[in-house]
Amino acid sequence: MDTQSNGLTALRYDVLASLVVFLVAVPLSLGIAVASDAPLAAGLIAAVVGGVVAGLFGGSAVQVSGPAAGLALVVADLVHTYGWRATCMITLMAGVVQLVLGAFKAARAALAVSPAVIHGMLAGVGVVIALSQLHVVLGGSPQSSAVANLLELPAQIVGVHNHAAAVGLITIGVLLVWKWLPSRIRVVPAPLAALFLASSAAAVLGLDITRVELPDGLLQWAPPVLPAGDWHGIAAAVLLVALLAGVESLLCSVATDQQHDGPRTDLDRELRGQGMANVVSGLLGGLPIAGVIVRSTTNVRAGARTRWSTVMHGIWVLVFVLCFGWTIQLIPMEALAALLAFIGLQMFNLGHVRKVHGHGEVPVYLVTLAGVVVLGLAEGVLFGLALAVLLALRRLTGVSVQVRQEPEGRRHVTISGSLTFLGVPRLTDALGAIPPGVPVDLDLNIDFMDNAAFEALHSWRLKHERSGGSVDIDELHDEWYALAAGGNHMFPAKTPPKAHERWWLPWAHRRRRGAAVPPQGGPAECELTVGAREFHRRTAPLVRPIFTELARRQQPTHLFITCADSRIVPTLITASGPGDLFVVRNIGNLVPRHGAQPHDDSVSAAIEYATQVLGVRTITVCGHSGCGAMAGLLSGGAKAGSMPGLRRWLRHGNHSLARFIHTDSDGSDTGPLDRLCRVNVIQQLENLRTHRKVDEQVRAGTLELVGLYFDIASARVHILPTPVLGEPTPDPHPAPTLPA
Repeated sequence: MDTQSNGLTALRYDVLASLVVFLVAVPLSLGIAVASDAPLAAGLIAAVVGGVVAGLFGGSAVQVSGPAAGLALVVADLVHTYGWRATCMITLMAGVVQLVLGAFKAARAALAVSPAVIHGMLAGVGVVIALSQLHVVLGGSPQSSAVANLLELPAQIVGVHNHAAAVGLITIGVLLVWKWLPSRIRVVPAPLAALFLASSAAAVLGLDITRVELPDGLLQWAPPVLPAGDWHGIAAAVLLVALLAGVESLLCSVATDQQHDGPRTDLDRELRGQGMANVVSGLLGGLPIAGVIVRSTTNVRAGARTRWSTVMHGIWVLVFVLCFGWTIQLIPMEALAALLAFIGLQMFNLGHVRKVHGHGEVPVYLVTLAGVVVLGLAEGVLFGLALAVLLALRRLTGVSVQVRQEPEGRRHVTISGSLTFLGVPRLTDALGAIPPGVPVDLDLNIDFMDNAAFEALHSWRLKHERSGGSVDIDELHDEWYALAAGGNHMFPAKTPPKAHERWWLPWAHRRRRGAAVPPQGGPAECELTVGAREFHRRTAPLVRPIFTELARRQQPTHLFITCADSRIVPTLITASGPGDLFVVRNIGNLVPRHGAQPHDDSVSAAIEYATQVLGVRTITVCGHSGCGAMAGLLSGGAKAGSMPGLRRWLRHGNHSLARFIHTDSDGSDTGPLDRLCRVNVIQQLENLRTHRKVDEQVRAGTLELVGLYFDIASARVHILPTPVLGEPTPDPHPAPTLPA
């Protein structure tokens, strides 16, 4: 019964979503057909086939496929070169190639293409489409190339315009203002509203415009024919359509997966589904098919749950064509051109530029965009891919050489990255600047070393040692230099970096170079200073990317309240890292109750900041065995001695002592001290509930309170029972007061 009910609910959402996508798909399919210099029916056929075939057999639950603007330039060039029916055969053969690639599970390889190339390609296509269609909007005719369109655009703008320009400007105006209208009006998709209003204005005002012309039979079928010409060019065209449509579809499905919580896309099945759709589309006379992000996003936002939304949208397009296809002839061609120009400009997405900028790939994006606009789509993509590969090689083979002067003339050299022949000039320049005869500490923080780099480094070392200097080499990763110097076989590939061994040990248990020898009989160097230098040398290069990301903001998920005891290391006992814990430490891991005396703002401020600014989801109180603060409570303040500040602070533990006195022993033989340490954790969780914001969030289920107890001797963390939710527990018993 539940399954049937869930199925009906999903179907109800899918029907509504399919109608919304249908209303978006019809005008976009017509516009893409115009941009592709293909029959208008080809765009509608592709919309139907993309919805039904790709929807049924694809690997994505909510992706919507159909004619894609990103393929418009390729299709237009194929139509001019081979003719329309031969282009249909190329589409069919491209579908077969996609089926073969899907059968061999090659879909994952498409994800290796740099997104900067894809975004740059789509932006370039958008610019080309916008430039050509703007001439139509302004009452003129597009030129033969994007550059010519750009050069002629100023004259077109200042020239005399006719009614066609008015229709185009009405269309663009509606598209621009539609998103600012009330939501009940925006139920109608903007492209549909723009075409409807432009057509209505043209009819009411009697404007002299060019209307869409349809053949006598909108869906008249003519079989595809084999293209004539050099088979090398034909094969290249087939591969270009197959790869571009396939990569765009797979990347679109990955992006769509991030927008919903349903099942993830099976990429190989999706590629096979796209192949089947292109075979059918080419056979029926439709445009090439790919996953379309605009329609897919619309589908998700409209509430689609299953693939039936995609399938039904294709059925609605077919019903519209068969029953209401005549209405297409009422649409002005200038309105379609304006819609295409607007879509083209939207393909130049500043959000994509920001994303690739964060990864240093703006040059790839710009080169691809410029190549598509100036040279052509295939050339632009090839130039973008080539630059992406070169930048990747540069990053992978990049090396950093830092030389720092230390006391007594020593030099500290740190070499980081991949040490290959490309880095030899930088390496030799930096090492050659070191004066002869000085002692050198050389840290190799590298993940690869080739023979040329080894020879350069080894030759410099021998020369420097002959000049009276010393070179102490410390390899932080695998021993590339030591192996090569010993004549052993080098590793065949890079190895991942590993953290410095035994980093968790106390200072007294570790051996560090030079730490125990004071300079010239002076005082021993501070352990913290030595540790900081060791961090810079060994650990900082490994964690720098993490801290670079964390430098923007902190987003911890836990407030961790624990004792100031030096034996408690929160990140160690919770296996957490930088940015995970917002830590508060004090004597006895105490949380003063709200309004308690003596007043304490330190812990309260941390609680307020963590819950109201950082939005932590968990507050943990962690106690430990043998806590000196709890021993002080048990002694009635005697162990606090002559420390008045400590005596005042321990008054916040009086409720823990009262709870301990009125709580029966659990039968364990841990002794009263450790039992009080555990009871104290439970009491501090209760104290947290006296803070209003904490109590509200706990009741709302957005905040969880957790108690931990760390047994130092066994290095074991115990999870303590959390108090049952309800009203904050009032003082159950009068708390004993420590002597002042």
